[in-house]
Amino acid sequence: MLIPSIDLMGGKIVQLVQGERKALEFDDFDQWIERFSQFPIVQLVDLDAAKGTGNNNELVRYFASKLRTQVGGGIRSIARAREVLGFGATKLIVGSALFPEGEIDLDFARDLCGAIGVDPLLFSVDTRKGRVAVHGWKDSTNITPADAVHQLEPYCSGFLYTNIDTEGLMQGFPIHALDQIRAATNKKIIAAGGITSMEEVGRLDVMGIDAVVGMAIYTGKLKV
Repeated sequence: MLIPSIDLMGGKIVQLVQGERKALEFDDFDQWIERFSQFPIVQLVDLDAAKGTGNNNELVRYFASKLRTQVGGGIRSIARAREVLGFGATKLIVGSALFPEGEIDLDFARDLCGAIGVDPLLFSVDTRKGRVAVHGWKDSTNITPADAVHQLEPYCSGFLYTNIDTEGLMQGFPIHALDQIRAATNKKIIAAGGITSMEEVGRLDVMGIDAVVGMAIYTGKLKV
C-alpha cells in the first residue's frame, strides 16, 4: 500500500532532503487533502515538534479532521499521545522517546502501550548508516534497527522504518536494508526514504510492507 506523506514545518507543508535542507514548500492545504483523500491512510509528521522547536497543532488537527492519519513528531509522553489522538489521529508514530540516552526504554514503551493500547501505536526506527537516529535525526545511537524492533515488538502494532541515507534524494530505496527487520518481527512494517516509483511500491507490497512516499509525489515524479 502507498501512504502519502505530509511533513509540517513553520505552518506549511515541506519536503526536506535527509531531514535537513528544505527542498519544497506548500501552503495549498486543501489541494493536497483532496488529492490524498482516496488513500486509506496518510502519514502526517510535525517536524517542528520532532525537533523541539515548536508545533503545528492546529494544522495537525485540521488534517486529521479531513484525512485518516498516522501522526508523528514530538510524541514523548502519554499525555501528548492522548492529545494527538484527540486531534483525530488514527495512529501515533513514536520514535525518539523510546531511545533516551541512546538506550531502548522498554518501561516507557510498556507504560505507553498500557495507557493507549497496542493498536494505535507505530514505533519509528529511523536509521542512518545502520543505526537508529533520534531527535529529528540530529543524533545517532548505537542501536541497530533489528535490535530495536525485536525488543519493542510486544508494545506496538507495527514499525515505521525510514532510511535516512536515501530520504528525499529520489534515488530509490534499498529494499535489502529491510531483511534483518523483517526477520526480527511479525508485526506490520512501513518503509520510507527515497521511494520513487510504483515498481518499488509494488515490490514492497509483495513483501507485505507499506511504502511512505513524499518527495516523489510533490515533485510529480510519482503521480497520484
